Amino acid sequence: MTNPIIKLFRSKIRIAIFLLIGLLLVGVIGFRIMSNLSWVDALYMTVITITTVGYGEVQPLDQNSKLFTILLILASVVIVGYAIKVITEYILSKNDLDEIKQKRMQKKIDNLSNHIIICGYGRNGKQAATKLLAYNKPFVIIEQNKELVDKFQSELVPFVHGNANEDEVLIQAGIERAACLISALPNDADNLFVVLSARQINNNMNIISRASQETSYKKLKLAGANNVILPDKIGGDHMASLVVVPGLLEFIDNLSIVGKSNINIEEIAVEKLYDTKEVKTIKDLDLRKKTGCSVIGYKDERGDYVINPEADLKLVANSRVIVLGRPEQIQKLNSLYNIEVE
Repeated sequence: MTNPIIKLFRSKIRIAIFLLIGLLLVGVIGFRIMSNLSWVDALYMTVITITTVGYGEVQPLDQNSKLFTILLILASVVIVGYAIKVITEYILSKNDLDEIKQKRMQKKIDNLSNHIIICGYGRNGKQAATKLLAYNKPFVIIEQNKELVDKFQSELVPFVHGNANEDEVLIQAGIERAACLISALPNDADNLFVVLSARQINNNMNIISRASQETSYKKLKLAGANNVILPDKIGGDHMASLVVVPGLLEFIDNLSIVGKSNINIEEIAVEKLYDTKEVKTIKDLDLRKKTGCSVIGYKDERGDYVINPEADLKLVANSRVIVLGRPEQIQKLNSLYNIEVE
């Protein structure tokens, strides 16, 4: 949607162009009729009169032609001055609007807390942003390519234009208040530098980094990354699995964990399911009977996962359960326990 101020200036520019063309036509026709000049000579006289360059006349002018030339000069001073003024204001206002837009976006970023920072808006960065949008998670994107920033920046997708390797840019994105950082830059060395900088600024945040080479995995972990993802390795494993266990992988691919109305898997804090002062088991909760969802995983207070936990497993505080169900069953679970989709 075009800004109304820009529309106004564009309208003024069109008016200025029409006035200049009209002035040129009046001058050519006037010199042609009053001084009996050829069309080329009439155009020449009009141009040197409007631009006031001071070249010599094609032929001596009579009294009427001189009066016409005076009026043409006065009119050209007004119209050309107006055109220059409008164009100058348009250029300056466009720069001002970009600055105002950036200030407004920065104010929005400054109000964020516990948000996610995505470094790099390439393939992986775009996928991460799409998923976070589906979950209504607040995030900020740091991107060095100004064209990408201008193309994709919106109220829903806030950008910080700059190099994610620089501390000032990370601080501008609110790293001190952020809950997580995703470094999705194409170069492993750049990701390593971002992870090091981010960990120094915010020691408590969760850091996820992309890596192209397996040799970079340990380095990124040592630098402070909580998780390191190798997209190429995951892609290769995925393709091989389509050969080895195609049916199982097709089933997994059909599981949805994006959006509010079609998710099949949900991870829920135990505190949202019951009062943990009295420890209960999976069997005690009986989620299968109440909602139709099945508990397929458990994450204990230390962060260790248990796949397909036993029914008598005790659900202690600060732990989480992973449930599987059809979208309507997940919705029933969320409604029953007043759980908002994270």
